[in-house]
Amino acid sequence: MPTAAIIGGGVIGSAWASRFLLNGWGVRFHDPAPNSEAVLNIVLDKARRWVPEVYDQLPAEGALTLCGSITDAVSNADWVQESAPERLEIKLAVLAEIQASCSAEAIVASSTSGFMPSELQAGSALPEQILVAHPYNPVYLLPIVEVVPSAVVPGATVQRAESLLSDIGMKPITLRAEIPAHVGDRLLEAVWREALWLIKDGVATTEQIDDLMTHGFGLRWAQKGLFETYRTAGGEAGMK
Repeated sequence: MPTAAIIGGGVIGSAWASRFLLNGWGVRFHDPAPNSEAVLNIVLDKARRWVPEVYDQLPAEGALTLCGSITDAVSNADWVQESAPERLEIKLAVLAEIQASCSAEAIVASSTSGFMPSELQAGSALPEQILVAHPYNPVYLLPIVEVVPSAVVPGATVQRAESLLSDIGMKPITLRAEIPAHVGDRLLEAVWREALWLIKDGVATTEQIDDLMTHGFGLRWAQKGLFETYRTAGGEAGMK
């Protein structure tokens, strides 16, 4: 049974743990927060309720082990998912502790929504081991994950990361270059920024804008993306 070490809980880390567990992986979980086990159990209960509604033919659930230290959690892990608070100094310290104890063959992935992998690799003795695997919540239901390597991460490592993520039902999208905030959040930020201007200028309310999304193109985007939508709208001429 492959093993994932989840370092850092909260909503994201606990959802990662749920995703791996419900896809048959062993999970070794570490978060020093006093309420981390309670949060994990809440998220895991939700995942056990809803994942079978979305995904068919799930394997037997993996084994969960709560660990008292990073060293204990990562020592035999095939995949390490770091979901520490979004502060670079904290992530660098956590990643250094992870790499001091994990196998050199393990993939060390960060859930960061903003930092580039080259920033996370700063000062690392093995920078080629670290990449970004940025999911969208709830991780146990939404399959998309942005895989972001830096230039020092070997292609073979990226391919192995894609394969392992696919094995737990994710849809990895490997970006062709690193950029702050990656791609998904940058697109969402552009929509968010325009929505705030529409509210400020008195054009629409927050409820109206949300309704436009949930009852309109939000439903369409579940089937067709931005480019396919406009290509189809153009008829035979397509985008042209």
